[in-house]
Amino acid sequence: MMRRNDKLIRKLDWWTVATYMVLVLIGWISVFAAVYDPEHAHIFDTSQRYGLQMIWILGGWFLAVVVLLVPARVYALISNLIYIIGLLLLLAVLVFGVERGGSNSWLVFGPVHFQPAEMTKVFVAIGLAGVMSRPHFHIRSWRGLLQVTAMIVIPAALILLEKETGLALVLSAFIIVLYREGLPGWIPVTGIVAIILFLLSIVWDPLFVIWLCLGVCFIISLLLSSRKMPVLIIFGSFAAVWFLVPLVMRWFSADLFSYMDACQWLLALAAVLVVVLFIIAMRKKIAYLKILLLCFVSSIILIFSVGYIFNNILKPHQQARIETLLGIDKDIYGTGYNVHQSKVAIGSGGFAGKGFLHGTQTKYNFVPEQSTDFIFCTIGEEWGFLGASLVIFLYTFLLVRIIRIAERQRQPFCRIYGYGVASCIFFHVFINIGMTIGITPVIGITLPFISYGGSSLWTFTLLLFILLKMDASND
Repeated sequence: MMRRNDKLIRKLDWWTVATYMVLVLIGWISVFAAVYDPEHAHIFDTSQRYGLQMIWILGGWFLAVVVLLVPARVYALISNLIYIIGLLLLLAVLVFGVERGGSNSWLVFGPVHFQPAEMTKVFVAIGLAGVMSRPHFHIRSWRGLLQVTAMIVIPAALILLEKETGLALVLSAFIIVLYREGLPGWIPVTGIVAIILFLLSIVWDPLFVIWLCLGVCFIISLLLSSRKMPVLIIFGSFAAVWFLVPLVMRWFSADLFSYMDACQWLLALAAVLVVVLFIIAMRKKIAYLKILLLCFVSSIILIFSVGYIFNNILKPHQQARIETLLGIDKDIYGTGYNVHQSKVAIGSGGFAGKGFLHGTQTKYNFVPEQSTDFIFCTIGEEWGFLGASLVIFLYTFLLVRIIRIAERQRQPFCRIYGYGVASCIFFHVFINIGMTIGITPVIGITLPFISYGGSSLWTFTLLLFILLKMDASND
């Protein structure tokens, strides 16, 4: 037993452990600064959030020790059971959940409030690693792709029913894991393009977005054209539409066409173009042109669906956050208040910050949720550019260490799980810091190891130390 413990201590990645400890301590100090009260100035006061955060930190360290004592092979052996337990907890929340902070995602056991949606990251990471590490699993097969997609979508749907949109979106980070394990690159690229088209269709007129898509298709066609498809045919087809669309827009502005008439005329013109090019592609057997036409038709469908999705599916607060992000709604006293105050706090920190406990934006509660979702603005105000850069550097260093650990694993299960850990941490860090500086929408997710809260801290501690145990057992 002693020999086994000595081996564990020797093989543990202490650089990663040290980075974790530093981030946790930064979080504790930042929570203290965010909710500092001169009447309760003792950092160990458990009646305040910083005192409770100390308890969560000690609990996290205890969990880390327990994880390191559990044999690493256990996770692979019961990966399916762990995933099923995660789903059952999410279902239990729908039945017995308690509403807190606008979401019905909490289970209450006496004084303990537990959020299974946070822990879902652990269950899904282990479940995916178990399924994808099987000898006969192939992610490029329809069966394999549908299986892993269902494993991500089902818990995400349950979390959405609990009104936790942010934590549901976190699960989309696992596409990084799928890509590392052989997912065709066109799938994540398609998703990124769809998001861009969605946002552009909110800001600009759908007709203009279609015009833009035509231009992109024209450029791609020129780059990919060959002897089988003369450049002149493609150029002539797209140039005709490129000229006619502004003409339609001009007529529309002169009230010669109603908006619906303009849309119908444009769609009819596009349909003729697609049919002609499709016939040419079939006769000349040009595969890339068929794919290009399919993408163009799909883009048109998406563009004209955005209005319905935005107005009828998204909730008012979600619409407001997107409009604030895109600059459509600049009401700094309404929906844009949180982000505006956060940017003011970070900007006021300057290069070296105002100093510990000297942040005015923090002390006078200008920034809501400053100890949880917007904790980074407390760091930016009190420690300035230097402090914020240090935190970002620590996260970058941690992610690099995690990826290195994942890549040196001999077992596919451990490698896949490692990338799951890296994906979750990266998504949380990028979105959380992004929303405090106004480049990503406010979706209410925490900053790993730093934000106040036991559920978040324990979840990321479990994620990280399960990987460290796997790495230490990697013989």
